[in-house]
Amino acid sequence: MIVVFWLQGRAPQETEASPRHRVFGNGELTAALRFAEELRARRAGGEAITHVTIQSELQESVGRPGVADPDPGYNHFKRRQDPSIPLGRPVTSVWEIEV
Repeated sequence: MIVVFWLQGRAPQETEASPRHRVFGNGELTAALRFAEELRARRAGGEAITHVTIQSELQESVGRPGVADPDPGYNHFKRRQDPSIPLGRPVTSVWEIEV
């Protein structure tokens, strides 16, 4: 499901705004983007619309439960633990390098 959210008030200077949303199906991203742009154009035209945003939760793209808790043996580093250790395979001759 894809949802476009926005706040709508009576006048640009008012502090109170009503939350609004519109739901689109999984395959309707283009329609959701078009609707969000329509809201932004209406805002540019003077309507009291703010905070236009799109949120999606596509079931085929949601990860399995527990991915935030990896196995105790999992060992991944974004940086090398020892910068003196070179990255990649060691090259024994220039003829091994594939271009």
